[in-house]
Amino acid sequence: MTLTKRLLDILLALVLGIILLPVAAAIAAILLLRDGRPIFYISERMKTFEEGFNLVKFRTMTGVAKDSGVSGGDKAARITPTGHFLRRTRLDEIPQIWNVLKGDISFVGPRPPLRQYVERFPQIYREVLRSRPGITGLASIYFHAHEERLLARSSSTEETDEIYCQVCVPRKARLDLIYQKRRNLCFDMVLMLKTVFKGLR
Repeated sequence: MTLTKRLLDILLALVLGIILLPVAAAIAAILLLRDGRPIFYISERMKTFEEGFNLVKFRTMTGVAKDSGVSGGDKAARITPTGHFLRRTRLDEIPQIWNVLKGDISFVGPRPPLRQYVERFPQIYREVLRSRPGITGLASIYFHAHEERLLARSSSTEETDEIYCQVCVPRKARLDLIYQKRRNLCFDMVLMLKTVFKGLR
């Protein structure tokens, strides 16, 4: 990550953090009243090929003793009514501004993967994670909705994992590597604006 991009991340994170603070406080209060604790969902993701970090989101599912892998149709019943709204509007990702401030992720880049997939696909993620992961990116904009539809068909953890590994991982990696070749501040701004307009729609 260049110094200019890092400084831009910090500036945007501070501005958005102040603007969205009332929204985040309202969401936290609603979650506490409707769904109880915990308010946040914390999951280990990978910052680099070797280094992990704790990604923070608003909780959108009921908790279970053991949870692993990506979300698919097998986990749909666990999504709370509040969680459905937060996921659809991507408001569950507001706490990731904290991750941006810490330097774990950028605003734009490949979505930070789970450790289990980095370990299973080292050749892919060794290349993809040469870019700092981000809240949004080329794959998030152009493949996220399709990925959700694909994974929604699954009825078991095993089926979700198979679809994700065989279809989603390689397709997202191709888009992430296209971003890596074209990345610059102007391209980042375009992707952020596309994310905002997509969210508004």
